[in-house]
Amino acid sequence: MFNVFSTALSALNATSTAIDVTGNNLANMDTTGFKGSDMAFSDLISQSIGNNGGTEVGFGTAQPLSIQDFSQGAIQSETGPLDAAIQGSGFFIAQNANGNTLYTRDGTFQVNDSGNLTTATGEDVQGWTALNADGSINTSGAIGNIAITSGALKPPAATTDMTVSLNLNSTATADATSSFSVPVTSYDSLGTAHVLTVDFQKTGSNTWNYQVTLPGSDVTAGTAGTPFDIPNASGSMTFDATGQLTSPAAGSPIAVAIPGLSDGAADMNITWNPYSSAGAGLITQFGQASASSANTQNGEAAAQLVSVSIANGGAIVANYSDGIQTTVGQVAVASIGNPSTLINAGNNEYTLSANTDNPSVGTPGTGGRGTVVGSALEASNVDLATQFTNLIQFQRSYEANAHVVTTADQLSQDTINLIH
Repeated sequence: MFNVFSTALSALNATSTAIDVTGNNLANMDTTGFKGSDMAFSDLISQSIGNNGGTEVGFGTAQPLSIQDFSQGAIQSETGPLDAAIQGSGFFIAQNANGNTLYTRDGTFQVNDSGNLTTATGEDVQGWTALNADGSINTSGAIGNIAITSGALKPPAATTDMTVSLNLNSTATADATSSFSVPVTSYDSLGTAHVLTVDFQKTGSNTWNYQVTLPGSDVTAGTAGTPFDIPNASGSMTFDATGQLTSPAAGSPIAVAIPGLSDGAADMNITWNPYSSAGAGLITQFGQASASSANTQNGEAAAQLVSVSIANGGAIVANYSDGIQTTVGQVAVASIGNPSTLINAGNNEYTLSANTDNPSVGTPGTGGRGTVVGSALEASNVDLATQFTNLIQFQRSYEANAHVVTTADQLSQDTINLIH
């Protein structure tokens, strides 16, 4: 009978632990990315008593195991621009000041004073920032800190290619009344804008001359207030009977070379292609009024970094003052086959245990990794009703086992009183 004390005390200890875990779950109902824990109870070895071991008496219950529940929490959208949530399996990767790797579902990110993307508690978020030749993010290399220099200038890009799409009026008279001009804004190596003007004038049946000019003040050889004819950026265009451009021929772009810029920038060398990449003429001659439909050029002025945000898919997008958006980084996601073996390190972060599978690191949405939702956060997966139900159950279990102790004590007193 006296074993009942240790049996009941084991239940009291186990239930007390379960109440502690439930209390922790409830305390973190509003913690971003928090994963609640479930309890797993097991009995202790039994003792056989009586004839032929016909009766077995257990020794109570072992300390319960707390098993982390990594089920999906609700995605809360319309949060901060640097917030991110994982929809599906996987973890964000962070590195602390000691170089230790941590894993988290909390995507409350920010930029620190060094320009690095960090977690809410200051650990460096890991991903990629190296660029491929085409300007895309290279995600095949090793992950590292994601550096974002707040307030940085985007350097200018000089114009090297341009196009103009327009129609020239086939019914126009071959004299000065047929003149038509198209402005194209271009940029030099310092980011200064120069308005090139492409002037057209009909000279005969299906034939037009062209001349590219820019303001005389833009070049040292020019005169302020007078258009400057760019040397060699002139010639003739010929159309066939259907209004299609025949000369210059496809594959023969026009060179627009601008020497001696007044602002000290490098000489500009622009390729003007009157054909599309598919070989179709961008300039036509139909019986309609001369009109421009579009023009393109690949230069950019310098621009100030206005803001940085995380887009769907985990791409880090820089927004500049000229309205251009550029991808400057990519957040990495780690897939872990048995996340319940992770060790809780606090601050919504986990470390690997000896039993944890090797993490598989890659881009979101690949290799079984979940997708990343930008400007969103994952809520705690703790269910209030479930936790309160567990709390009531554990409370009743504790009270019942406490009653077992008092009953056993009363029986012990009654047994002792038998000898008096």
